[in-house]
Amino acid sequence: MTLSAADIASIERATLAAVAPERVEAIEGWLLPMDHGTVGRAHSAVPLHHGAHDPAWIDLIARRYRDAGVRPVFRLPDQPSFEAWWPALTARGFKSEQPTLTQTGALQGLLGLASDTDGVSLDERPDAAWMAMFLGEGLDPVDGASRSRALSRAEGTLFASLREGGQTLACGAASFTEGWLSMHGLRTAAGQRGRGLAGRLIRGMALEAQRRGIARAFLQVDAANAPALALYRRAGMTTAWPYTYWRAPL
Repeated sequence: MTLSAADIASIERATLAAVAPERVEAIEGWLLPMDHGTVGRAHSAVPLHHGAHDPAWIDLIARRYRDAGVRPVFRLPDQPSFEAWWPALTARGFKSEQPTLTQTGALQGLLGLASDTDGVSLDERPDAAWMAMFLGEGLDPVDGASRSRALSRAEGTLFASLREGGQTLACGAASFTEGWLSMHGLRTAAGQRGRGLAGRLIRGMALEAQRRGIARAFLQVDAANAPALALYRRAGMTTAWPYTYWRAPL
């Protein structure tokens, strides 16, 4: 999928709509979400296009974050236009962490992941079972509490659950903004993986997007998450751009 500069901007705006930072400031070509929680996308400065940006902006943006009492973080695409930024950030003590992939694809590919949506529901509010799944195994309690607060602020998000026998076995959040379906927090119970539950859950999200006239989807995934990447590849999703977080020293 070929993306225009307008597409890139709409993805970044849709991302912030879904992760719901406490507030968002803006300067020319940039969004500056401000948040005291643990969700990286909710408190990292992000460019709205992947053209040339003057590294002199680093100090201005970092000062805006420090004045707000927030640690400066940049979420930068791994693109040639930012090559001059990397040594400039390193010289200021920033470290590059958490390689992540922004993936995009056509809705039709998501619909093809499963033949049915048995057991899938999309709700305006997460129930206790959804939250237990989302904040469950292996998630740090502080991080979990921060993510749940962000979810409660997001407007228009639907919370997808897949239930069998009264048990929630998979969950995720779907946002429908800026002409995109964006998917967040996809989880499947450890003992239920490999059964195609994630595909059914995603198909349910995609059907709702189709009903709203949306034809494209995106998500962000850890670059090392091989099982998730294999699933998204089957759905026809491809990497639009990789990025890392550049975090200032504490």
